[in-house]
Amino acid sequence: MPPRLFNILRVSQQIVSPPTEISPFLVPFLFAQQRGAHILASLADNPSALHKRIRRGRGPSSGKGKTSGRGHKGQKQHGKVPRGFNGGQTKDEVVRGKRGDHKFSNFSMDIKPLNLYKVQDWVDQGRLDPSKPITIKELQQSRCISNVKDGVKLLAKGSEDLKAPLNVVISRASAKAIAAIEAAGGSVTTRYYTPFAIRRIMQGKMDPVNSLQSQIKEGEQMPRKSFYNRLPDPTSRKDIEYYRDPAHRGYLSHLVPAGHGPSLFFKTPGTGKMAMRKTSKSRASAGDNRIW
Repeated sequence: MPPRLFNILRVSQQIVSPPTEISPFLVPFLFAQQRGAHILASLADNPSALHKRIRRGRGPSSGKGKTSGRGHKGQKQHGKVPRGFNGGQTKDEVVRGKRGDHKFSNFSMDIKPLNLYKVQDWVDQGRLDPSKPITIKELQQSRCISNVKDGVKLLAKGSEDLKAPLNVVISRASAKAIAAIEAAGGSVTTRYYTPFAIRRIMQGKMDPVNSLQSQIKEGEQMPRKSFYNRLPDPTSRKDIEYYRDPAHRGYLSHLVPAGHGPSLFFKTPGTGKMAMRKTSKSRASAGDNRIW
């Protein structure tokens, strides 16, 4: 070894300080640092977090080459086919469409809900007069409701806050709402409206309460105000039975005889032909057994 290099090695050995011991309180931090570095080195996404993009038309070995997974010829290979397309025939949705009362049915109704707490709030603000009948016209003019299409249904939310005795004439009402209003000294009358009738009522061209089948008390007369249109009455069996029901406080309930139900099809037990025959036979037998 050359003498100059030997001297350099001796000097470097003298400069290097001897190793010092690690302080005991630093040992846990050093181990924690090593563990943290190990966790960071093993971080990875979940197996289902990333999906490899399908590369189409890149050779037969990929499984999506040549026709790119579309098959041979035809409309499905050349372009897209609309959902429900049946080759130009009438769609299955039309031939075998949905039946019943669903969202897009012609028989579904758009009934606007109205809770009692809002009615009481409008009365407290002076926007509704409880001394007069509250109809759809007063509710919409006071902005208590808006955009009425098929009618309004009165619900019982906030019935514990109801104080004023209200006289409400509305399309429908729940049983709890009827009980709450009558407990406060008011009354509820449900009556039939059509979308056309609601529009005419808002224009002031139709009476919002009375129609030809409405009950007129003795000594009273139907108001002869010059309305351009007459308020219609229900024609379907479903609507007629609803407004004939006294439980719904229907305005046609006065047409139901005592002891009969509101149904137009099902007869009340004890009022059919067989029951009438039995009562007539019992009366005849009772007459035969009399002495005088």
